[in-house]
Amino acid sequence: MIAERPSYPGTPAARRILLVEDEPSLVLTLSDRLLSEGFQVDTAGDGEEGLARALEGSFDLILLDVMLPRRDGFEVCRELRSRGVQVPIVMLTARDQVVDRVVGLKLGADDYVSKPFEMIELLARIEALFRRAHTPASGTAGTYAFGDVRVDFRRAEVLRSGVPVTLSALEFKLLAYFIQNRGALLSRDELLDKVWGYDAMPTTRTVDVHVASLRQKLEGNPSRPEYILTVHRRGYRFTG
Repeated sequence: MIAERPSYPGTPAARRILLVEDEPSLVLTLSDRLLSEGFQVDTAGDGEEGLARALEGSFDLILLDVMLPRRDGFEVCRELRSRGVQVPIVMLTARDQVVDRVVGLKLGADDYVSKPFEMIELLARIEALFRRAHTPASGTAGTYAFGDVRVDFRRAEVLRSGVPVTLSALEFKLLAYFIQNRGALLSRDELLDKVWGYDAMPTTRTVDVHVASLRQKLEGNPSRPEYILTVHRRGYRFTG
């Protein structure tokens, strides 16, 4: 089902969002708010339908629930990325386990929002993703290496022991920011501002989840990281 709102100057009306969610009340609430913000909204009520619409449509962003009938959001995300679909994906999840969020990020999701969420937070993340889509991932030129990891900034490519590592656009930008500021203590608020592009939310653990995902992909022993270190109660420091 597609809902559209007439465009008017200054709005992102040309931006199309696919909402894959099986809870009717949430579909209605989200669709109404997104339409009021000037987006076009296409909805799907289960994973199979969502996958089909994502593959056949031209969308600027996908809001993808994790717990879906017929095929869950993780499977849909995995399938889309395996088929080369690079549309930004925001996972909507009621799960509170960090490991579940890391799974989504490892499969190629760009961000997640935990239910229940404030609409203002979701909109901030959507706008931040659109801004990043038109902003270079890094001001760093050339390549950088640490341990068995090699980062090519021009090609936005990461290799580990010569094997390509799949990072989302946001993960790559986070890694690039760490490298640009190696040795410096970076607070979560600073990372949210510089990498995500929005102010800190009281309940957000977005930074921690993305750091955990980077560690899983780049550290030899993610539970005892060598390069992306936690500074207790203060933030992170990259030592590569």
